[in-house]
Amino acid sequence: MPDIRLVALDLDGTVFNDEKEITPRTLEAIRAAIAKGVDVIPATGRVASGVPEAFLRIPGVRYALTSNGASVVELSTGKPLVNLPFDAALASDIYDIVAAMGGAMGIFIGGKAYTDYFGANDGLALMPPALRRYLRDSRIVVDDMHAVFAAHPHEVEKFSITYRDNAARDAAWQAVASRFNVEITSSIPNNMEINAPGVTKGSGLKTLADTLGLAMNQVMACGDSGNDLAMIQAAGYGIAMGNATPDVLAAARYVTDDNNHDGVAKAIETYVLKG
Repeated sequence: MPDIRLVALDLDGTVFNDEKEITPRTLEAIRAAIAKGVDVIPATGRVASGVPEAFLRIPGVRYALTSNGASVVELSTGKPLVNLPFDAALASDIYDIVAAMGGAMGIFIGGKAYTDYFGANDGLALMPPALRRYLRDSRIVVDDMHAVFAAHPHEVEKFSITYRDNAARDAAWQAVASRFNVEITSSIPNNMEINAPGVTKGSGLKTLADTLGLAMNQVMACGDSGNDLAMIQAAGYGIAMGNATPDVLAAARYVTDDNNHDGVAKAIETYVLKG
């Protein structure tokens, strides 16, 4: 049996089913792993303020990896274990390009997510229905996004932009990728997420493992989409959900069931709890 001591779980499309619920079986598996002395953490592209209480209220959850690895915090103290924002000049250059190409943009700054009125309203319409509550609850709507950005040039963790279609997203993706060496991923259709160079869920997870004195073969990660790819590759036990995108399925060491059929619970039961 593997000696897994840290389990990193993506949220949307992984822990949560399509109704954005944690099923009783999945919740019980997480609790059982924690009772066995295993750290179970959310590893999400969401902003820190948008991690659902349904996960954070689970007794024994000690850490949260957010903003695609730009931030890892100790929940009991708020102590940052990982803090990897953009270089201010790079963030400014990216902002200028992305803002000119349309799309509903959110900027993650210091654990909070900011958007303008267009981003809030149009972003809500473009977001899958199950994620609209998250968008409404997590975004701080401001009159002038540029002013907020200018006031926090050294704190930008991530850009998240949703477009009307894949063609618009792909054009913006190419515009950024052709100019900058940054991490670009996607978590839902028509979405682009940008992090600083080298900042991924994989790098954040490895830093946390190092902090805890763990080898990566003691780490399990479950995910379903492009922004999970790096942590699936980094973890000793990288597990793709049955509903994962083809690139994640190809990179995973193992494949579990989909998010509507307790895939996370089955992975924890198989690789953490048995034996």
